[in-house]
Amino acid sequence: MSQVVPAPDDRRAFLVVNGRTEQSWVDPTDPLRLEFEYVRRIAEVLEETVLARPPQERVRIIHVGGGGLTLPRYVEARRPRTAQVVLEPDEALIAQVRDRLPLPRHSGIRIRPVDGRAGTADLPSGCADTVIVDAFAGASVPPELGTMEFLAEARRLLRPDGLVVMNLTDAAPFGWARRCLAGFAASFGQAAVSAEVPVWKGRRFGNLVVAAGERVPVQALERRVARAVFPYRLLAGRELARWLGGAVPFTDADAEPSPSPAWSRGWFS
Repeated sequence: MSQVVPAPDDRRAFLVVNGRTEQSWVDPTDPLRLEFEYVRRIAEVLEETVLARPPQERVRIIHVGGGGLTLPRYVEARRPRTAQVVLEPDEALIAQVRDRLPLPRHSGIRIRPVDGRAGTADLPSGCADTVIVDAFAGASVPPELGTMEFLAEARRLLRPDGLVVMNLTDAAPFGWARRCLAGFAASFGQAAVSAEVPVWKGRRFGNLVVAAGERVPVQALERRVARAVFPYRLLAGRELARWLGGAVPFTDADAEPSPSPAWSRGWFS
């Protein structure tokens, strides 16, 4: 069961935890503070795409998975009045977040108590500029969110220049992540994935952030990755295709949850 608790190292901040797994970190007084490195990578994709659009353009973002609403708060602070829909099935967690971490008035953030598959199926085609998938059951990505069928549903929601951004977790030899990423490669015109160098080298379990769509700003993301606090590497194009090898995408018929971490503490949402 997920709980909102005070952050042990910052009296202004809060964590969403599930057992020993840290799922979200939120500073309600400063929504632009992003503590988890993988969340910064997702924010960088947004900065190079929807958040860079002229202010008069109407932007809509769909979040599959809510946690403490770290990214919706970030978007609202960076681009007020952005329309955001959060699909979060844990109603007890939603109640805790509303009580302890209330959203600003007129934030434009709407929370729907529904899981990602059911929630996306109820949304109209072409309604979103970005779909962010950062959803976990405990420490694993639910199996139904890693399949070709779900990616087809996410793609249906996108406007022509939209992107899907997803947080995956795995460890070398990346059997689960390769299959999930093979689905992205088969479903979208372009895909890129970033992770910390120790994760790529198999030294530890960690997060892989995927961005996929008809056009992904690969060079801009590479420049941002190069400035990351921890060493990161981004794969795209032929390099990503070589890494995927002959990986076969998941379907609903053979879906699996992502592996649970072999360590006790991590950044998962």
